[in-house]
Amino acid sequence: MSNHELTATAREYRDIQAEIKALEEQADALKQQMIKHMDNVRADELRVGEYTIRYKLVESSRLDSSALKAAQPEIFDAYTKKTTSTRFQVA
Repeated sequence: MSNHELTATAREYRDIQAEIKALEEQADALKQQMIKHMDNVRADELRVGEYTIRYKLVESSRLDSSALKAAQPEIFDAYTKKTTSTRFQVA
């Protein structure tokens, strides 16, 4: 791939990423409208047409790794697994 082709490809990639961001913002605005309606009618689940819309509180438990590392560094080190990954960025 020539520099010219690579530049054009990078430009197209960035343009598509910008379109995705704009669509995500539109989707979030629609989501907020639905949440506001559900709050107004005090419902955590609605069936509308062929859709079921849910907005519920979900609880989960997560390990506080910073606290564990501070309190028990040897245990933290024994159970820490390092991973590698690749990152792609067009800036």
